[in-house]
Amino acid sequence: MRPALSDYRHLASGKVRELYEVDEHTLLFVASDRISAYDYILDSEIPDKGRILTAMSVFFFGLIDAPNHLAGPPDDPRIPDEVLGRALLVQKLDMMPVECVARGYLTGSGLVDYQRTGSVCGIALPAGLVEASRFDEPLFTPATKAELGDHDENISYQQVVDLVGGVRADQLSRLTLSTYLQAADHALTRGVIIADTKFEFGVDAHGVLRLADEVCTPDSSRYWDAASYQPGVVQSSFDKQFVRNWLTAPETGWDRGCGAPPPSLPPEIVAATRDRYIEAYERISGLRFADWLRPSA
Repeated sequence: MRPALSDYRHLASGKVRELYEVDEHTLLFVASDRISAYDYILDSEIPDKGRILTAMSVFFFGLIDAPNHLAGPPDDPRIPDEVLGRALLVQKLDMMPVECVARGYLTGSGLVDYQRTGSVCGIALPAGLVEASRFDEPLFTPATKAELGDHDENISYQQVVDLVGGVRADQLSRLTLSTYLQAADHALTRGVIIADTKFEFGVDAHGVLRLADEVCTPDSSRYWDAASYQPGVVQSSFDKQFVRNWLTAPETGWDRGCGAPPPSLPPEIVAATRDRYIEAYERISGLRFADWLRPSA
C-alpha cells in the first residue's frame, strides 16, 4: 500500500512545485498544475500540467548522459497515489545558487540585453542579429536564483566564479552546454527547436554535480516548430511563452509595470496551453501522453 502524502513532512512551496521529505537522503518532488508568468502565480491552472512536466523531465533524464538527481522510478511505491504521475523521488543535494541557462537562439531577455549592450551576459555578439537569430555555438548565460515573487537577473560568467569558484563555474558551464546540445539535437530530429532552456544543478554527498529540478520542459524551455522557423520574427511556440504573449497582448489590457496581478486566463487559453504542452511532450518523446502514469481511481 502506498503512503499518503500527509505521511511526509512538507518542506517548501515554489511557483509550481511542492517539496516533501521522505527520509534523510530522499525528497518527494511534486509538480502542480499551477502556472507562473512574469513572477506571478496565475489564478488559472492548466489541467494535467504537473503530469506533463514530470513526464517530459523523466524522458530527458533518461536521454541525457549527465548524472541526475532521480532516486527511483516514476512509479516507485514510495510515491503517494494521490500525486502519482506528477511526482518524483529525488536525492537531497546542495543546490548551486545560479540558474544555468543555455541559449541557442537570440530571443527573450537575451534579445533585450543584446539590443541594449551588443552582448548577452557579458558575451559580445556580432552586430546585426535579430529576433530568433541562431548562434554559431550555444551560449552559457547564467542568472541569479530569485526568491518567490522576485525576478531572475542575468549575470556574467565572472559573477558565477565569484559565487561558486572557478572549478565549479567551469563544470556548470560545460555541463549546461553539453546537456543542452544533447537535448536540442534530439528535439530537432522530431521537428522541434529548443531555442533556450534553463537547468539547475546540485552536488550530492560524494561531491558529484547532478542535473536536478526539471529538464527541458515547456515551463523551462522555448520550443519552436522547426518547419516554420524564420529569423526576424517572433516564433510560434509550444511552451509557456504562449501564455506570456496572451498576457501582454494589447487586448488583454494588463500592464506588466502597473503592479497589479495579471488577469485570469480564459478557458480557451487554458485549453490551448494544455494542448501545446501535450504536443511538445508527444512530438519530442515519441510517446503518447495518454499512456503516462495516472493515480488509481
